[in-house]
Amino acid sequence: MGAAVTAVTSESFGVGAQVPIQGSGGGTVATNALASAAYRDGPVEEILKADNDVHKSTVVKGRFSLFEPNLGEAFARAVQARMLGGARAPLIQSFGTEPQPVVEHCLAANRVRRRRDRTLTLITVGFGVVFLPGLLIWLAVFQLRRTLSGASNKGAGALGTAMVLAVGVLAVLFWVRMPFGGLPAIYLRVMFVAPVIGWFLAKRVCEKTAQTLRAHWESLLTGGAVGPKLPEAVPQNPGETAAEELRQSLAKLGAEQRSNVVFYAGPKGILGMGTRWGSWQLAEELVPQEGREIHAFRTWDVIRPIHDELKLLERGTLKTGFPTPVVNHWIVSPVGEGAAAVARPASENVVGFQVKPHEIQRICNENQFGKGDRHYLGVQFVLWDGQLVLTMMVTVTALLHTLRIEVTGHALGPVHPLFTTKPSPKSRTVSKSVRFWETKTIPLPLVETNEVVRLAARAPLTWFPPVLDHLGGKLVLPEPFGLRHAWADQPWRHRFMADDAIRAATPVMRAVHRATIRTLDDHGVDTERFSNRSMVLSGSVQDPSPRRADAYDA
Repeated sequence: MGAAVTAVTSESFGVGAQVPIQGSGGGTVATNALASAAYRDGPVEEILKADNDVHKSTVVKGRFSLFEPNLGEAFARAVQARMLGGARAPLIQSFGTEPQPVVEHCLAANRVRRRRDRTLTLITVGFGVVFLPGLLIWLAVFQLRRTLSGASNKGAGALGTAMVLAVGVLAVLFWVRMPFGGLPAIYLRVMFVAPVIGWFLAKRVCEKTAQTLRAHWESLLTGGAVGPKLPEAVPQNPGETAAEELRQSLAKLGAEQRSNVVFYAGPKGILGMGTRWGSWQLAEELVPQEGREIHAFRTWDVIRPIHDELKLLERGTLKTGFPTPVVNHWIVSPVGEGAAAVARPASENVVGFQVKPHEIQRICNENQFGKGDRHYLGVQFVLWDGQLVLTMMVTVTALLHTLRIEVTGHALGPVHPLFTTKPSPKSRTVSKSVRFWETKTIPLPLVETNEVVRLAARAPLTWFPPVLDHLGGKLVLPEPFGLRHAWADQPWRHRFMADDAIRAATPVMRAVHRATIRTLDDHGVDTERFSNRSMVLSGSVQDPSPRRADAYDA
């Protein structure tokens, strides 16, 4: 397999810009796991097992099962069209991963398949279209066999196999005893045999490509993968508009990933960050210190010291402190729980999907009650190589004489185990001929007869994707779509991940309270009530339990 990986890398990743695989915060495991889906085989329905309770994919069936895609083909095409399409809807950020390498691996996988499909198309034309009647007969038999094999009655599958054998026997009889002679007889003889010869050649091509795809699949999950080289994304001259458009689409994808606007979808939580599992509120009346007056301040004056304090979380008294946190100012827009799409703000205060700092400050000070977006200060930890994303969000509001500081916890768990499953060689265990009480394992080809016929039948239609989608079906991704949260599990099923999520809440909340009380004291506010309330919350957070904080039982 190691030699195969070396040979495959030089063949399928040609000259072009090499993009290193690097996840956000070093989250290469989650990134590579998602990227590996582009190289997988197996039925497309397997992707439905990875769906969580919140986001669900849909497999649209086509008219003929003979043209249906497998998992890798459907995933790579769906992700490429959804994330690079010219008129695509806005995307949800993929925290803990980098979506660009995933898309680039989808492009690379499609490139490998296109090379295979070009060869298969030539074989299909030379050994099939020229002898079209025989090709249609064989295709009809295999389509009927696939239909019967998918039936609940096991005898129907055996009947389909028997039909293939029967047509083969009739072809041999037709070859030996032709009712007439001459040129038509020669054509009719070759008409039944040519598709079989084409199948033999196509099988070798498909087997080689399957080894290539599986080598990339395994290398991604074992840590030996390199970034794909995409020559189609590097314009060689000013006239290559397609390459320039692809380059701009990839750049737009990266810019949208760095956007500071997120969306709150009710019980679904903040899209991309996971559901809200905990909430702690410090709300007390602003009372001046004895003999002093309160110096006027705004909520932004409280947020700035909290920001500085959260940046110091990694500098603990003990050497075993936090990993480096990512502290950002977020603009949170509300959307409906069942919203099919989101809309990113577009105004003079937004540049490159980023809300400008002065607009962030205005929203923080003014948008605290009623309609409009809200400001949150977030501290994010990307752990377990991107498999766990912990986000603690802080919001400060001031209504009349009451100041409220709220800390909420959001957790995004690991990607579904489907994406971390390595390829296993196809084999069969049989009894030995002499020592029949012992068994041996016989390796099987990666591509079976049915799969060769399916790939050869699809190959000419890959140049017309809409037609192929109509005939064979496609994968529809869940909306609003983001690579990371679409197939994320809950972290509470993993003992250590759950511990990390719960442990992060206490030091973050205490840092927020410490910075708040210090700021209030500097502005002449009596902080006794805030300190007492902070101590109560500090005690209650000693044993926090995850719950559905956004599910209001009202």
